[in-house]
Amino acid sequence: MLEIASPTAPFAGSFASLFFKSKSEPALARSQPAPQPAITEDKAGLSVTWARHLSEVREAQALRYDVFAGEMGAKLKTSQGNPKHDIDMFDDYCEHLIVRDLHTAQVVGTYRLLTPVQAKRVGCFYTDTEFDLTRLRSQRDSMVELGRSCVHKDFRHGGVILSLGRELFQFMARNNFAAMIGCASIPLNMGADVPASLWAKLSQTHLAPVQERVTPRIPLPLVGLDSTLDVEPPAMLKGYLRLGTKVLGPPAWDADFNSADLPVMARMSDLSPRYKKHFQLD
Repeated sequence: MLEIASPTAPFAGSFASLFFKSKSEPALARSQPAPQPAITEDKAGLSVTWARHLSEVREAQALRYDVFAGEMGAKLKTSQGNPKHDIDMFDDYCEHLIVRDLHTAQVVGTYRLLTPVQAKRVGCFYTDTEFDLTRLRSQRDSMVELGRSCVHKDFRHGGVILSLGRELFQFMARNNFAAMIGCASIPLNMGADVPASLWAKLSQTHLAPVQERVTPRIPLPLVGLDSTLDVEPPAMLKGYLRLGTKVLGPPAWDADFNSADLPVMARMSDLSPRYKKHFQLD
């Protein structure tokens, strides 16, 4: 079993390295903080932990494939040795947070997280590939990126999302990071009027200040779309907004994922006292 490092202790300025090797994957240096046991939600029957082994990452990638390709119709690149897994160039540089159903041991939720140091190693954040982040350049050393977030269709309720959120914000606090960025995906399988309407609504209620706004590299064509629909944000995005997340600009069009992606940022300083208490940050 190939072991990878857990990111649940503060990162030092000088990172220790752990190399793992397999026939199909190259060796890659990773941060090596001290391990931490899984966090368990007894009431919800869930456990939340950082992936320690490559097999756990593969479980997360399989869930991502089921959600993105199976439900959203995404055109994913898969390796010959790992069919039906969503794998890209950023995965080896990311930390992977997973939620398990304790009754079945199945991975039912996941995030991946890219730290500033690892973003420098890979060359950029994934968000850079969809948006021009020039206005955020002064903040890059204090930002982490969340990506590939997904939850199994039978578990899209507050328990899973809040469990993920608790560990993410505790991670941020432990490591003194100021903000999380990412792309909130809105599936296009119900038509482009839905993300157009969400953007029109959120640009009035949750838009970031002008000095933090970004522009899409491939904009979703908004002209001619109906932006007046009364639609609710997807569960993940709704959860982000409750935490004070801001939308950084209009949506990008991701043809491969069959989605419209909104650039979003959540600041630690914007968390309400209620959520700080819930996430045990005080």
